[in-house]
Amino acid sequence: MKSFYITTAIDYVNGSPHLGHAYEKVLTDVIARFRRQMGDRVHFLTGTDEHGQKVQASARKLGIPPQQFADQVSAEFRALLPKLNISNDDFIRTTEERHKRVVRDVLQRLFDKGEIYKAEYKGFYSTRQEQFLQDKDRNPDGSWPEIFGEVTEITESNYFFKLRAYQDWLIEYLTQHEDFVFPRYRQKQVLEFLKEPLNDLCISRPRERLEWGISLPFDEGYVTYVWFDALLNYYSAVVDKPGTWPAYHVIGKDILVPPHAVYWPIMLQAAGIELPRGIIAHGWWLQRGAKMSKSTGNALNPLDLVGEFGADAFRYFLMREMNVGQDSDFTREQFLVRYNSELANNLGNLVNRTLNMTTRFAGGVLPAPEAGDDTERELRALWDKTRDECLPLNEEFQFHTALERAMTFVTATNAYIEKRAPWKLGKSAEPHDQALLRTSLATMAEALRLAVASVQHVIPAAAEKINGVLGYTPGPVWRDELVWGTKLTGAKVAPALVLFPRPTAEKPEQSGKPAKS
Repeated sequence: MKSFYITTAIDYVNGSPHLGHAYEKVLTDVIARFRRQMGDRVHFLTGTDEHGQKVQASARKLGIPPQQFADQVSAEFRALLPKLNISNDDFIRTTEERHKRVVRDVLQRLFDKGEIYKAEYKGFYSTRQEQFLQDKDRNPDGSWPEIFGEVTEITESNYFFKLRAYQDWLIEYLTQHEDFVFPRYRQKQVLEFLKEPLNDLCISRPRERLEWGISLPFDEGYVTYVWFDALLNYYSAVVDKPGTWPAYHVIGKDILVPPHAVYWPIMLQAAGIELPRGIIAHGWWLQRGAKMSKSTGNALNPLDLVGEFGADAFRYFLMREMNVGQDSDFTREQFLVRYNSELANNLGNLVNRTLNMTTRFAGGVLPAPEAGDDTERELRALWDKTRDECLPLNEEFQFHTALERAMTFVTATNAYIEKRAPWKLGKSAEPHDQALLRTSLATMAEALRLAVASVQHVIPAAAEKINGVLGYTPGPVWRDELVWGTKLTGAKVAPALVLFPRPTAEKPEQSGKPAKS
């Protein structure tokens, strides 16, 4: 088995989870589940980032200790995971001793190598971003971008990491490893950023100004800069798990440059730690063209939709709607379009047609296929094409396109049912029609089984339910499940399954066809 370690960014505990957090967890979970299906030994990490000035300030505002504040908000992020059916193997908090120990060890190692030095700094500081700024960070009119919030001018002594000394090395590394950042155009943005000279990175804050952080091992009067602390969590979580590191890393595009694509690889290189395998930088969810965020007040609570429609429908929409790396708009109206047209009226319809007609015409037991002609052969050929397209699409994180292909196959299966019209064949006593009826029931059930196997990493709970009502338990080798065959012959099916109920009640069809669900 091949080791596959994947991480999300750790969430900063200065606010409650919103849609962006949920999407990153679901995206990473879909990747992790797909790699497990492909036979990899997967380790999936997520967690929370709990130090820094903003956390200290928020705790003081509430009149509680920072640790108590971090405990409360971290618990919110942790509670989100099971509600979204996230299959993480570990959850790390930067206030845990296992993390602090590694951070202090790396700091001491870099200090002993002469990679960290003390100097006086005079310049501008953004409390919101917890970083020092330069004049080049200003808007053309001299003002500071809104993202930095309040900016103040300060003078203080601090410790600096020799970031600049590694700039040429990083440029060369990225040039030689063109796939380090996905999508590739994001890597080009990193190289564009590196055309400007880097400044050494201030990696400390005086304890008199900030108490809530990890103390520098070589000077207890200072705590570690929150980004230096946080970026090491991906390594600290598996330092005692040989064969796990290095990681694939999933983050939002807003924290790619400079933290994850500049600070992080240089820190690791300087400390003698192997670099991550790659970074997957996803886009933003927009609402009417504007980014959803806590600061703008337009962030959606993902649990509202999960509570109303279920985790699988929510997961499906996120993966179906967004091309990984690009931005996408989120509206309830668009969610309902996907939900009704693709889940309820297409996949859910196929499920209930299969169960209903097998119950009506075969006593609830799936028959073996007998007769057949080009109609069946065409559907089987379409499945082979769908499977062969979906596998590389999923491997390349093109989940939206893979889902589109899978739904095209489901649509074709529903069209096959319309053409074969089992409800008409069931009224005929002709032996040929009865053989064709048994073949059509077997074909639609097998097509459903295969469609479910192709999307189970996106809608795992629904996939398990569908296999359950088909009376089928998938085998241990996922690739074997993608081969058209007769695995369902003789299986006893359930009479019905309400999988994706419509948000508004509709009357069942009266034509002899089963109701859509």
